[in-house]
Amino acid sequence: MDYPEIMENPEQVLQVATAGEALIDLIVQPDGRYEPCPGGAVFNLTRALARQGVNTLYLNPLSHDRFGRQLAAALTGDGVRLACPQPVAQSTSLAVVGLDDAGHPDYVFYRQDVADRAVTADSLIQSCQRVPALEMVYTGALALAPEDSGRYLPWLRAQHQAGSVVVVDANLRPSVMPDLQAYRRNVHAALQHADVVKVSDEDLENLEIPGADVFARARHLLDASGASLLVLTLGPHGACLLTRDGRQWRARESRPLAVVDTVGAGDCFLAGFMAALLARKNGVTGTVDLLALPDDAGRSLLAHAMASASLCVMRRGCVPPTGAEVQARIEQASCVFE
Repeated sequence: MDYPEIMENPEQVLQVATAGEALIDLIVQPDGRYEPCPGGAVFNLTRALARQGVNTLYLNPLSHDRFGRQLAAALTGDGVRLACPQPVAQSTSLAVVGLDDAGHPDYVFYRQDVADRAVTADSLIQSCQRVPALEMVYTGALALAPEDSGRYLPWLRAQHQAGSVVVVDANLRPSVMPDLQAYRRNVHAALQHADVVKVSDEDLENLEIPGADVFARARHLLDASGASLLVLTLGPHGACLLTRDGRQWRARESRPLAVVDTVGAGDCFLAGFMAALLARKNGVTGTVDLLALPDDAGRSLLAHAMASASLCVMRRGCVPPTGAEVQARIEQASCVFE
């Protein structure tokens, strides 16, 4: 049986296509049990976009197994359209997740012969060609593994050439990559096709970016990439948005958050940023104008992203907020700029 292909309202125009992993997180519980939860950075961000009202297409196939059905139900339940509604024979990828005392996750991945990797560059490109009004594409995290470069780099290049805004999350998983130098090279290759880059302070360390401090390292990475914008997450210290023309905005929460865990926080942050950027597209024409931010737009984008992430960390697991919840959080003036 095929999974549902269309959203509840099939007349809605698709805005974003996402490509990369959808997997099951086996989260270690205090009593030693493993609780299976739908996850993966790309899966989390895809759901987070849809929950904020962005019409989203997920490009990768899903498995016919029980976990694949669970992933499909979660995506389509949030209104995501599946580019590959026919299940594949490969199994669903798994990640064993442990949490430290602060709620920060660490991962062990099982990625051999799994469903979301049963895709080619040509199939990704063809799926996007069937959506002529596509405005933005996204990938990152495990899709940046060097062994998958043949799948994703040609697709990113094609989408950049087609005029879509290309968003890449340099969300590195160095503990599961046997060749870190090849991993870093592939990440940098992907960033050459990006218009927007998201990176964390930890990612900058893993990429071995030079610089006197985290902001200098972020600036170095932006200058070395093809992007116009870079968003930098700093954990409990907030976030920063940098532009190619040298401007930057830094924001943090006005008061400490009641953090439950940080699973999916970066994904919700970036989804909020993308949703706000797409909302801005209604008033501008062309990618260049969209990415040339006036000062008030820069602050607004960062505030929206911060609110999205803050709501995520106050919940157990990755439960992305709705657009209404994000707007209510923004209206509480929880974000301050430095």
